[in-house]
Amino acid sequence: MKIALAQINPIIGDLDGNSLKILAFTQKAAAQGADLVVFPELCLTGYPPMDLLDIPHFIERCQSKIMEIAQQIPPNVGVLIGAPVPNPSAKGKRLFNAAVLLENGQKIAETYKMLLPTYDVFDEYRYFEPADSCAPIEFRGVKLGVHICEDMWNNEEHASYHLYDQNPIDELAQKGAQIFINLSGSPYNAKQQGSRAKLMRENCIEHKLPFLYVNQVGANTELIFDGCSLVFDAAGNPVMNLKAFAEDLQIWDSKANYPPIELAFGDNIKDMHDALVLGIRDYFHKTGAFSKVLIGLSGGIDSALTCALAVEALGADKVVGITMPSKYSSTGSVSDSDKLAQNTGIEFHNIPIPQAVAAFGEMLTPIFTGTQEGVAEENIQARTRGVTLMAISNKFNYLLLTTGNKSEMAVGYCTLYGDMNGGLSVLSDVFKMDVYRLSTYINESNGREVIPQNTIDKAPSAELKPGQRDQDSLPPYPVLDELLRLYVEERMELAQIVQKTTFDKDMVASMLRKVDLNEYKRKQSAPGLRVSGKAFGSGRRLPIVMKYKR
Repeated sequence: MKIALAQINPIIGDLDGNSLKILAFTQKAAAQGADLVVFPELCLTGYPPMDLLDIPHFIERCQSKIMEIAQQIPPNVGVLIGAPVPNPSAKGKRLFNAAVLLENGQKIAETYKMLLPTYDVFDEYRYFEPADSCAPIEFRGVKLGVHICEDMWNNEEHASYHLYDQNPIDELAQKGAQIFINLSGSPYNAKQQGSRAKLMRENCIEHKLPFLYVNQVGANTELIFDGCSLVFDAAGNPVMNLKAFAEDLQIWDSKANYPPIELAFGDNIKDMHDALVLGIRDYFHKTGAFSKVLIGLSGGIDSALTCALAVEALGADKVVGITMPSKYSSTGSVSDSDKLAQNTGIEFHNIPIPQAVAAFGEMLTPIFTGTQEGVAEENIQARTRGVTLMAISNKFNYLLLTTGNKSEMAVGYCTLYGDMNGGLSVLSDVFKMDVYRLSTYINESNGREVIPQNTIDKAPSAELKPGQRDQDSLPPYPVLDELLRLYVEERMELAQIVQKTTFDKDMVASMLRKVDLNEYKRKQSAPGLRVSGKAFGSGRRLPIVMKYKR
């Protein structure tokens, strides 16, 4: 049997466009002799469809589209798609997360997802009823062990803890499956590709069956899907891998002997770069709501990196940079921004803000009289820049990209209604030291200075008062990033972090307190592109009002 792995980039809710893409890939696969074409989880709706699944008309259209696809696919080729289907029972959730097999104008089989994740960014039990059991689907004399994404993740034999009672992989093998086929919507993070490959290899070795894994690619708001679909032979050797961060179609022949291939996972900076570029590109094009993107350029590394990524994602003609010097801005903040604009070829404007800041100061003098100048006055500068950028965004229909990194967002080193203004936060899941690594990677991979070297070399500063440096109020970024990684991503607490790092206990406690206190800022931030296993956003849900004593 020849099985095509169709790694596509659907748009959430675009049932017409997604259906056309499914048909186009099916026709291409059929022309190459495929017997069966396998698409990702919920490819008809895009993943995750969220509360679109609560709209009866949307579900009705999904069922109509399934039959339209069945009637339009080429004859004598089967198509396996992911889609929501109604639960006929009067009990339980109203939908199943299904894999539907179509052939010759008919729906000939369907199977339902058993394990519904409700952790991190996943919330599937909100919408779907879990299947009680599973069984292979017989197609042209072959028993296909079809299952959906999470269904393969409870088979880690040596895991110390299992989240679910059931094990669909074992059940499919016991019922005679001859090939495992997994339809996935598995988001990217730096460790995910290696974890998937390890698990598939273990499944193959345990059950002596080949494994086909078809993953969605593309970005949907904060989630970025890397694709990286795979085929393993029955001995657990990887024999086929599809592209990362791009659509792809490849055909696996069950009768052919494929030599093992090397899976090159681990270049996290390249993958992170490619993920961020894809995240910007898909947010811009899939919304279709903006003419260009807009970035406030401070001369610092975060805004420079955001600009360089946006140029790679959309082209220089779609990027506008604005520098807004205040009386505290260094000469380099303007000159480095100008040089970045020249290096990238973007449209660039210089809009000084001292006049507006002075006007705010004059306006607030009556109520501020008798108080000491401090953070409130500093933040007027950031908020003046925010108002300026939003005015330009509104006037010309530009998407404003925010530039704050994960380290800053964690400890609140950002200004609400100022530098946090915008529609998409590009670096909110990128620690500061990775900002430096990404910037260096861009320059090296381009073979020239895209981001000015002075921007990379100079000490980071918000430049809201004379001589200000980030390190005046924060630990060195290598220290801060490590303790934040342990707290946010590894879920370690104070004593564990101190024991593991030997960092000063009072300093660590102070930073953790900052993280907790600034939850209210993050709740009001733009959606951010997720590239780690635990990002600020829908996957990290903590109360704003709380009193947690360590």
